[in-house]
Amino acid sequence: MVRLISADGEQLGIIKVEEALRIAKDGGLDLVEVASNSDPPVCRIMDFGKFKYQASKKFQEARKKTKTSQLKEIKLRPHTEDHDFGFKIRNARKFLSSKNRVKVSIFFRGREMSYMHIGFELMERVAKELQEVGSIEQPPTKEARNRLTMFIVPK
Repeated sequence: MVRLISADGEQLGIIKVEEALRIAKDGGLDLVEVASNSDPPVCRIMDFGKFKYQASKKFQEARKKTKTSQLKEIKLRPHTEDHDFGFKIRNARKFLSSKNRVKVSIFFRGREMSYMHIGFELMERVAKELQEVGSIEQPPTKEARNRLTMFIVPK
């Protein structure tokens, strides 16, 4: 015994499985079990191939509309010159305007590691330059012994 729902959506009542199969076959459609946990199980008369096709199209449309944001990285050194700094900032603006997150990294070598305060000042300068297109997600942190990182997200 199953609870049968017609192709129009109206309930036909509780019917034997063989009778439900005959009704579906007479209409040229399929008998699909919708809810197996209920008592009695609920079955629906539908064109199952058409249903699967529409479900896949709906899934493709939903996937097409989602925008994935990527993580882009800008690498700097403590003594980066002004022209190079401007070039990197211009790239970061471009990344943020296309809705990508930006990771700003400053790498230190050798004796530069004793001048970490220069790195923090450079990070403040980067944040100030990018404040109109992005906001700081994670403030500057010492990631490893020789690296400072900061994450900026688009506004």
